[in-house]
Amino acid sequence: MELNKYIDHTLLKPESSRKQIKKLCDEAIKFNFKSVCINPYWVSYAKELLKSSDVIVCTVIGFPLGANTTGLKAFETRQAIENGADEIDMVINVGLLKNKEFDLVEKDIKEVVNSAKGKCVKVIIETCLLEKDEIIDACKIIERAGADFVKTSTGFNSGGATVEDIELIKSVVGDRLFIKASGGIRDLNTAEKMIDAGALRLGVSAGVDIMMEFKNEH
Repeated sequence: MELNKYIDHTLLKPESSRKQIKKLCDEAIKFNFKSVCINPYWVSYAKELLKSSDVIVCTVIGFPLGANTTGLKAFETRQAIENGADEIDMVINVGLLKNKEFDLVEKDIKEVVNSAKGKCVKVIIETCLLEKDEIIDACKIIERAGADFVKTSTGFNSGGATVEDIELIKSVVGDRLFIKASGGIRDLNTAEKMIDAGALRLGVSAGVDIMMEFKNEH
């Protein structure tokens, strides 16, 4: 298993400095991670640092609350793509989902998908805030809207990914959509459980520690 290619090496703290973003990119190159996942401001900087590597740039839209207007999410997405982003992780409008305003939730996602112009779009549903039936509803909406991934969490709320959530999402989307597990994945055992449950991508800030543990065991 190429564990490194499951990892989106992540730094989304508001206080992240240029020096820390460079360190993140250096680590991503060293371990040949799938991507770095960073806030939009740093996209062009990271793109330049990674230009001679296979590591791609992922950024977040409507982060971390998801309650921005649809127009603003679309604008953020267009600007991120112009700055060099290869993948977009957008936050769903959780309030609209809970209010069962499904058409508006779908429109919100579709606008980002259209603005991404064919780039991969992952939709963060913030599982810790949802009931099981709401997770199911969210997955169906994401599929209809044409996004590529269901992502569990921002990491900024009360909980992150659980194996049960991944299994539930997998039962709904099958092989039609991919799954990204994020939030609280800090060791190899947890990472492997998420992959076994159906995750194709892991959003982690502990990517280096996980890879060192993996190398020690193999």
